[in-house]
Amino acid sequence: MQPISGVIVLLGVLGAVKLLSLPWLCGLLVGLGMCIAWRGSWKFIHVALCTIKRDMMCLVVILRVRFSMYRNLRNRSTIPTLFAQIVTRHPDKPALIYEATGEVWSFRVLQEQCHAVAHWVLAQGWAEGDVVALYMESRPLVVALWLGLAMVGVEAALINHNLRQHSLLHCVSVSGARAMVFGTELTEVSEVSSSLQPNMALFSSGEQQEEVKPRSLHVHNLDALLASSPKHSTNYTMRKEFNDRLFYIYTSGTTGMPKAAVVVHSRYFRIAAFGFYSFGLRHDDIIYNCLPLYHSAGTIMCVGQCLLFGLTVVIRRKFSASHFWDDCVKHNCTVIQYIGEICRYLLAQPVRPSEANHRVRVAVGNGLRPSVWEEFVQRFRILRVGEFYGATECNCSLINIDGKVGACGFNSRILPDFYPIRLVRVQENGKLLRDSQGLCIPCLPGEPGMLVGSINHTDPLRRFDGYADQDSTNQKLAYNVFGMGDSAYVSGDVLVMDEYGYMYFRDRSGDTFRWRGENVSTTEVEGVLSGLLGHSDVAVYGVSVPGVEGKAGMAAIAHAGGPFDLAAFLIAVKKALPSYARPVFLRLMPSVDTTGTFKIQKMRLKREGYKPQDMSETIYFLNSRAGCYEPVTDELYDAIMEGEVCL
Repeated sequence: MQPISGVIVLLGVLGAVKLLSLPWLCGLLVGLGMCIAWRGSWKFIHVALCTIKRDMMCLVVILRVRFSMYRNLRNRSTIPTLFAQIVTRHPDKPALIYEATGEVWSFRVLQEQCHAVAHWVLAQGWAEGDVVALYMESRPLVVALWLGLAMVGVEAALINHNLRQHSLLHCVSVSGARAMVFGTELTEVSEVSSSLQPNMALFSSGEQQEEVKPRSLHVHNLDALLASSPKHSTNYTMRKEFNDRLFYIYTSGTTGMPKAAVVVHSRYFRIAAFGFYSFGLRHDDIIYNCLPLYHSAGTIMCVGQCLLFGLTVVIRRKFSASHFWDDCVKHNCTVIQYIGEICRYLLAQPVRPSEANHRVRVAVGNGLRPSVWEEFVQRFRILRVGEFYGATECNCSLINIDGKVGACGFNSRILPDFYPIRLVRVQENGKLLRDSQGLCIPCLPGEPGMLVGSINHTDPLRRFDGYADQDSTNQKLAYNVFGMGDSAYVSGDVLVMDEYGYMYFRDRSGDTFRWRGENVSTTEVEGVLSGLLGHSDVAVYGVSVPGVEGKAGMAAIAHAGGPFDLAAFLIAVKKALPSYARPVFLRLMPSVDTTGTFKIQKMRLKREGYKPQDMSETIYFLNSRAGCYEPVTDELYDAIMEGEVCL
């Protein structure tokens, strides 16, 4: 935006203030003007004029969400009570559409199913604060289950249905669940049933296949129980309020075992409301959701639009790149939600008619790589991308409110303390760098740093509710960050901010590695390599080499078979990447490990390094002297380990 445009916007805002007679906003703008005058340089004034429209747009959204949250706090609202208000407005409007069967649940039907769940819960004798684990693939019943549980104060633990054995047991255990509801399609429950708590009650839902018979426990047919359960309100008076626990959502576990993040009612409202008001969503929108309902993107950002704002949500059991646009056309979807690598998977698909015939107006999500952003928007004719940054539990979420390509959000350069987040310097070991007073050191524009958010438990926008276990909570806390005696949430993510305040995701803490005296961003290298390979899955990480400082870059590439032109690949890599960022090792494998939300898992890859182990995979080493990649044999591996090979 040109400076003159900024002046026009400011005059327009001042005129609106006079028209609306809002003295608090007048005071804010006067303070803003004084801040500009005080901070003073022409460069700052230029930045202020270029960003004031963006900042005012976000300010309006923040104030709108904040006022709504304070009203709900005062009224002791909960997600079930807010949902009940939506049902009264349009009971017969479609709320959830299950793509697999074409089944349509109106708002009235969804509420009746929730009531049936609530009656079932009370019949079990469970009390407020008890936990029930849900281990099911995505379908409308998942929504009815956690919402019905919440109607009587019982908390759901939404468990990743891809987990097996030890990870599954860990998630059930850490939640303290008294019961577990599982889909009959997930027969893996029989493998862990003998390790569950002896008093654990099991309920199954879905087509009754061969009955699971763990130990001496009986598996109850939940569908039959709900069918015979009353569909009217229980008249139960819940003691929980807006800041009390709603359910648990687990972290992806990319760097260890999943952690159960606490989601309170106010946090659920906050995430959904920011999505609705920030990205121009409308009450008549139809959202296509192919993301799992055990994840915050699917069950809060997406389903939250249905429960709190009356939008219709199309639920697909599992993401399919080949059916994505066909589904959008079939259901007249106007909004899609993405996460992680979905956009890249869609770009890798051949062109089909449906991708030009859809009515999708907005794409909302996080993790859209800058390397595919513009290609995605142009090919699929997306008018608006609502990119945001945030973990389920964090208090430092960011929104890209004006569609800045590549940015995951911004922080105002005019009023940076209005939303107290900051990028701070970190040491090579990942610890926060401190000044002589013991405070964290803010990053300058262009300088990568750790994103942190100031904690204030009296402010619904700055709360940090932590995890089910205190140890995990403590690991995300830092003290004396913004000032002495304060506390802050440490995201674990490295971002970089430009001079206009736009934030760009750089890497997760621990992924960035140092080679040849330079920091290498795995996320950036992954984006480049994936683009060179036609949007294939690529995992980049650093591996240690004996006697060599730093870590050498290694890339695991999903390659289904057939010839792989190493010479052409190396030529392209040399053109696209600086010497220190080029992979020293390559690992061609049938597929790269990912989570259920398409986050690449690198723990096993890092652990195995560059030692040949699997006959279906090939590992290559970049011989700098010969100028080519060559296979890593047992002999070459031993030579590298003994320092006989020049890197």
